[in-house]
Amino acid sequence: MSHFKKTNAKIFAKSSAKVTQDTVYWKQLGVPVLLKEFGTINTIDFSPVEPYHFAVSCSARVQIYNPITKLVHKTLSKFKENAYGATFRSDGQLLCCGGDEMHVKLFDVASKGLLRVFKGHTRSVRRCFFTSNNSHIASFSDDKTVKVWDIAQETEVYSFNAHDDYVRAGAVSPVSPTTLLSGGYDKKIKMFDTRTSSEPIFTVDHGSPVECLIFLPSGGIFISGGGTELRVWDALCSGRLLARVSHHHKTITCLALGSNGSRLFSGSLDRHVKIYDISTYKVVHNIDYSNAILSIGVSADDGHWL
Repeated sequence: MSHFKKTNAKIFAKSSAKVTQDTVYWKQLGVPVLLKEFGTINTIDFSPVEPYHFAVSCSARVQIYNPITKLVHKTLSKFKENAYGATFRSDGQLLCCGGDEMHVKLFDVASKGLLRVFKGHTRSVRRCFFTSNNSHIASFSDDKTVKVWDIAQETEVYSFNAHDDYVRAGAVSPVSPTTLLSGGYDKKIKMFDTRTSSEPIFTVDHGSPVECLIFLPSGGIFISGGGTELRVWDALCSGRLLARVSHHHKTITCLALGSNGSRLFSGSLDRHVKIYDISTYKVVHNIDYSNAILSIGVSADDGHWL
């Protein structure tokens, strides 16, 4: 019978995960706290002013939480159907929200009073934002239109019919009150200027249905999310494509900015939240969750994010 010499297998030490400044920074947030809602959360938005209350759009209500106590601070329930896209004004005093009722509603945060109801859309309003001068609201709807409303007069002042499918993504320029972006399920992104005409300034193709849009603080660059890819565009050069970033393997659903606009957050149905360095668009941190991510919110001081 043959005898074989035993092979000595060399065992190498496992390589440890690389520790970076971003890894240390974001892990300082500590253990997450679970807040339960009875329905799908479609939008989270932090107030820009301290103590950075956050609004959660879910079912037929918007709940405003205190980030310190983690308890409901106020509930806005003037809805008969699902509420979508609640967003604070830059001073934190007003909040606008769309919904399946096809209206845009304006609330006073302190009193919870319903101040305005903007009527004109013919299908659900998915997103709405205050313009940078706080005097108008831009709304984005499943009726394939984008509308701009005058808050003081409670009237529609502009309407853009430029998409061939649902418009479920939008953004307003942080530096120009007349500039806005819309993204549709027709894979197109269009930029409009209310000073010119109803025709878009330019149109670019994202390549997949557009789920989310965001301007960088300078207003000169915007980022689109849809499918498994982020695309970075130059708003000042007719939408020139600057970068394509693909680190998710399922649909990207939401985007947010943190660290004074130097970090970008992306959430996806693949259960991952990825944090990018805006200067390089490289992933600097990754967080894994147990369920698909539909919305992200980050407080202005990076003290809380959801």
